[in-house]
Parts: sequence; C-alpha cells; structure tokens
Amino acid sequence: MKYHQKRISQTNLLSWIKRGLLIWTAIIIGSYSLPLLAEDIGSVSTRFKLLGANDKIVVEAFDDPDVAGATCYLSRAKTGGISGTVGVAEDRSEASIACRQTGPVTLSEKIKSGKADGDEVFKKNTSLLFKTLQVVRFYDAKRNVLIYLSYSDRVIEGSPQNSISVIPVTPWH
Repeated sequence: MKYHQKRISQTNLLSWIKRGLLIWTAIIIGSYSLPLLAEDIGSVSTRFKLLGANDKIVVEAFDDPDVAGATCYLSRAKTGGISGTVGVAEDRSEASIACRQTGPVTLSEKIKSGKADGDEVFKKNTSLLFKTLQVVRFYDAKRNVLIYLSYSDRVIEGSPQNSISVIPVTPWH
C-alpha cells in the first residue's frame, strides 16, 4: 500500500511541475505579446539584409489607456537580419514620439492631482530579455497639458536618449 501512495505522490509532483512550467511559459509569452497592442501604421527599409528582414523604421500608434482621446505615435528602429527575424537582435535606443488629442479628453482626479505622474502608458521589448522602450505620462496642471516621455532602458543601464510630446487639454470641437 505504501508503494502505491508513494507512486501517486510522485505523479502529483510531476503534474504540479508541469502545471508550473505551463503557467510560467504563458506568463513569459504574455509579457512579450502585451506590447503588441500598439497598432502598426507603416515602415520604411533603411538597410538591405541578404538574409532575413531588412533593418527598418517602424511607425506605431497607441492610445493612452487612462486618458480617452489621447493617441501617441512612435517611430523607432527595428533590427533586421536573421537575428532580428528570430527575435534575438537588440533594437537601437532612439525613438521619436508625437501625441495628439483625438477626441474629448477627461482627466481623472488621480491624473489631475499628479499622483499618476510617471505612470507607464506603453512598453515594448526591444531585445530578447533586458531592453525595453517605454512611454510615461506626466500632467502639468499649471499649463493644463499632458506630457509623454519616451525612453529606452536596460536592466542595468538605460539610455539618456529620449523624446517628449505634449497634448494641450482643450475642449474638443
């Protein structure tokens, strides 16, 4: 009887390990697919690659998840070649951002009070594991504008290269 109970325990342990691996795999894949919520607008090739995709500049759009009526457009470099095609290349840190009011803007009390300053509104992995392109939002109450800052960082060291865009909060016509 004890052998049978031991066998069941080992089977349960293996089952839990498999479930854990599946959950971690789903989390990892989900974290890489989440930034795909940005809409691809277009791209231009910047360098020909004999094998794999060409290096290019891509233009993407995303809406601020907390501010309806605010849309940002990002242009950034995307590395091609074989390593870029399979997703192991590291994209450059440079990016440009332009944000516009695309509808009526209503700010929450959290944003108006400044408690949401620095909140992340967009994040995209630009290397396999350690480098990301991020956009954060600030609110300047004195001037009644939303400020969007794009920058790139790594686990250990980020890049000082950045870009900002400002949306004046005005009545929508």
